[in-house]
Amino acid sequence: MRLHSFPLRHAPLGLALLAAPVLAAAPMDLSIIDRAVADFTGAPQGQPGGAKLPVDRRLRLDPCTGPLDLSWFGRDQRSVQVTCPQNGWKIYVAVDGAASTPARRSAQTGGFSGETIVNRGEGVTILARGSGFTLTRQGEALEAGAMGEWIKIRPVGEKKAVLRAQVLRPGQVGMELP
Repeated sequence: MRLHSFPLRHAPLGLALLAAPVLAAAPMDLSIIDRAVADFTGAPQGQPGGAKLPVDRRLRLDPCTGPLDLSWFGRDQRSVQVTCPQNGWKIYVAVDGAASTPARRSAQTGGFSGETIVNRGEGVTILARGSGFTLTRQGEALEAGAMGEWIKIRPVGEKKAVLRAQVLRPGQVGMELP
């Protein structure tokens, strides 16, 4: 059996062909998804209302080139659906005790608990949702509010910008974009 050899002038081409699989894009950093779910739910992983477990590290997802889209999944909101619209993948993250928090029960029934869950001066996560995307930014509540109420907020780093957003859950406000 004879092995073929390439002349040295073809060596760079041969090395490039062998290295091509190594140069392929690294998989998605799954800790980004873990942090996005914690921001979305307003609760840390392993705590009531937060993700039960981290995203399975055996997953090999293509890196998402744009913002992740997060939404509640299921009638009882016991999972968060995480979608990468650019790459077409979608995963579900189980949430611990989703129905146990008063704010979440109120959101499920469509009613308002009347209990203040965001206080003036509190740091909040601002969700701006549109068709197929969700943007998040940190901000400060300029007013206190209960579930479903619209309050004034200021994005971090913006001295004069004042926005109005709806209280979604403790530490989280949002608005729908056209």
